[in-house]
Amino acid sequence: MVTLAARQGRQLQRYSSTGGRLVVGCIPYKFDVNCSSNDLLHSLEVLVISSQKGYGMMFPKGGWESDETVKQAASREALEEAGVQGNVERRLGKWKYKSSTQAINESVMFPLKVTEELVHWPEMSARQRKWVSVEEAREGCKHPWMREALDRLVRRLSSLIRHRKSATVA
Repeated sequence: MVTLAARQGRQLQRYSSTGGRLVVGCIPYKFDVNCSSNDLLHSLEVLVISSQKGYGMMFPKGGWESDETVKQAASREALEEAGVQGNVERRLGKWKYKSSTQAINESVMFPLKVTEELVHWPEMSARQRKWVSVEEAREGCKHPWMREALDRLVRRLSSLIRHRKSATVA
């Protein structure tokens, strides 16, 4: 059973030694099986969500809390903000960015291969979600560090696809 309430408050929030929040996010992705292209990367879709403040598209992210692992936090954020569940894969990297309060937050991003898309999720009344192409996500995402995480995901998936194709041919 999936809980339909998002965590509230910052009592369990982790902070860096400089006082910035430790933030965890993910890039939910899937491959469109109905895509007519033979290129698997053209069939790659990523899930973006609207910001609560209405500033464009972004990937699910939020505070890493003291009672969870970093991967559990990424999975929780995807569930709460985007209503998806899946497999959290090897991390894409770590970034520092200035928050709206001018604090320097530290973020870790993961790919999340989506296995389930929920009809109801905790923040569905506060956010919209949309499956988009990689190009649409790049154009619509206002955070440079999130675009860099997306580029890393695309490079990783491209490498895996090339490796699988060469193994099949051999």
